[in-house]
Amino acid sequence: MPLQINNWLKIKQFLLPQDCELCGVALKANSDLGTCEPCLADLPWHQQSCCPQCALPSFNGAVCGDCLQSSPDFDSTIALFSYSFPADRMIQKLKYQSSLQLGELFGKLLARRYFNSPKLLIIPMPLHPQRLNERGFNQSLEIAKVLAKITGYPLDYTSCQRTKFSPPQASLPLKDRIKNMKNAFACNTDLSGQHVLLLDDVMTTGASLNELAKTCKKAGALSVSCAVIARTLPHN
Repeated sequence: MPLQINNWLKIKQFLLPQDCELCGVALKANSDLGTCEPCLADLPWHQQSCCPQCALPSFNGAVCGDCLQSSPDFDSTIALFSYSFPADRMIQKLKYQSSLQLGELFGKLLARRYFNSPKLLIIPMPLHPQRLNERGFNQSLEIAKVLAKITGYPLDYTSCQRTKFSPPQASLPLKDRIKNMKNAFACNTDLSGQHVLLLDDVMTTGASLNELAKTCKKAGALSVSCAVIARTLPHN
């Protein structure tokens, strides 16, 4: 009987111990994160008091002025890290060097935050087919697969599509990002009654996530929350 993938990975990890992704030290045989504990502790965790809706810093964790003045279409945001060294380099390595083991790490870390939450429908940020063909994979989907497997949450990566091919958000001035995302997504499924969790790698202005959240709510979603690996903060 063939070995299940999980069993094979455990055997491979025992026989071929890994080195820490960040410092290169040999990891213990039972380590499953790919980083040593000191490096993990030193990552720029997003732990400061922040707005529960957009995850930007706010006094005493209150909803920030921007969200009060112009409420986004998503209801809440959780970020693992601030977008600073070395988390920024790790995300870039995942996206542009196909380091999929980092997607597994990010998924496992997110699962720690969501494991005991009410069940959510996970929708990873979709890539336009042309962009997907260029990159070969969707980094948000790779992270979402791990999160779904650990938590048991349903994963839906087909209902929402990016229908508009446009320049990457990172290449645009901040003021142009909302315009760039306008009418960028479509949803072909009735999401009535669903509590949706949108998953993306980085949140800067939130324009992409906001437009996708708007699309999901038009499709009937009761609530839409966001989970991101890193949040760009004002000082970044």
